[in-house]
Parts: sequence; structure tokens; C-alpha cells
Amino acid sequence: MLILLINLVASRLAFGADWAGVDERVVEHFAEKAGRPAWEPFINPSGDILLFAFLLAGTVGGFIAGYYWRDLFCAKDRNKAR
Repeated sequence: MLILLINLVASRLAFGADWAGVDERVVEHFAEKAGRPAWEPFINPSGDILLFAFLLAGTVGGFIAGYYWRDLFCAKDRNKAR
């Protein structure tokens, strides 16, 4: 845990407070390199709503996988009569 905290503080000091996302670092860079403007996404959620959507989808998927855990991952004896 201490190593994670040290890495976070060191990266914050090295790169500053403004951490750019994938859109800014990668997509816009290659768009400018190709001589084209970067496109706006069709669905452009503001703020942290996209993170909340991924959190909600992961939670629902986790509950579903947990409910069907034995059906998904445990070996079944198909020859056993019920």
C-alpha cells in the first residue's frame, strides 16, 4: 500500500495536476499528426457519469457471475440421476 501511495505522489509531482485522458493524449495526437481535426464522440457524457456506468455494469455483472458461480465453474456429474 505504501508503494502505491509513493508511486501516486511521485507521478503527480512529475506530470503535474492535469492528467490527460486517452482522448487528449492518443486520439488528438494522431489526428493532428494525420492533419485532421479530432472528432467529437456521438455520446459525450460529462463528468464522471461514464465511470459510474462502468461501476454499475461491473457490479451487476459481478452479482450475476456470483449467483451462477457453481453453474459456470464447478464440474458437474452428468451421469448422476436426480
